[in-house]
Amino acid sequence: MTDTIAWISGASSGIGAALAATVPFPDAHIVDISRSGGTVGAEHVPADLSDPGSWSAVGAHFRARLDSFDGSRALFVHSAGMLQPIGFAGEVDDGLYTTNVLLNSAAPQVLGHFFLRAIDESGFDGRADIVMLTSGAAKRPYAGWSSYSAGKAAVDAWVDAAAQEREARGSRVRVVAIGPGVVATPMQETIRNTSVEDFPRKDKFVELFESGGLADPSEAAKTIWGMLDNLPNGAVTDVRHA
Repeated sequence: MTDTIAWISGASSGIGAALAATVPFPDAHIVDISRSGGTVGAEHVPADLSDPGSWSAVGAHFRARLDSFDGSRALFVHSAGMLQPIGFAGEVDDGLYTTNVLLNSAAPQVLGHFFLRAIDESGFDGRADIVMLTSGAAKRPYAGWSSYSAGKAAVDAWVDAAAQEREARGSRVRVVAIGPGVVATPMQETIRNTSVEDFPRKDKFVELFESGGLADPSEAAKTIWGMLDNLPNGAVTDVRHA
C-alpha cells in the first residue's frame, strides 16, 4: 500500500511533467489532472481546468480518494497554467484572455478550496500540503502578460490568506507557493516567438536562452521537492532562494 498520494495538475507537460517524474516519496500514488494525461504510472483525471465545469469533478476525486486513503501524506500540487495570449490588454483575443484568467487565477483558488474541504471532511488524518506554482511575474508584472501576472499574484495572495486561515483553525494542512524560476519549457519557446510589439521584454528571455540561463525542468522540479519539507506554512518563495 502506498503511503503518499499526490495530485499534480498540468502533469502532462512542462514543469508539471517534471514534478510528476521526480516525486521523491517511495511508491507514491500520482494523480495526473490534465486534459491529455500520459504520465507514466499515474492515474489520470481528465480535466480542462480552464473550464469551470471541470472543477467539481476534481473536487469529488479529492474526496473519494481521501475517504479511502490510509497513508500518511497527501499533496495537491497545482502546476497547470498558460501564458497566452501574450499581448496588451484590450488588444488580444477575448476568448483566450478569459481562458487565461479562469485557468491562472480562478482554478487554483477553487481547487485549493476543494482540497481543503476534502481534507477536513474525509477520514484522512495524516499530513497534507498544497503547493501552488507561482512566478516572479506576480511581483514584477510585464507589459504583455497582464492576465498571467495577475493570475500569479492571485495565487500568492490566496496562499497567504489560506495559510492564515489554516492556522486559525489549528489545521494540519500547509499551504505554500514556489516559483520554479525560468525553465526550459514550451512556454519559453512561445515567448521567443512573440513580437517585441506584443512583449517588449522579449530580449531578456532570448538572452537567457542564448546564454544557457534556462533551468532544466527536471532539476527545477527536484529543487521544488527538496525545498518542500523546510518551508513554513504560508511561504511564497522561489527555487532561486533554495
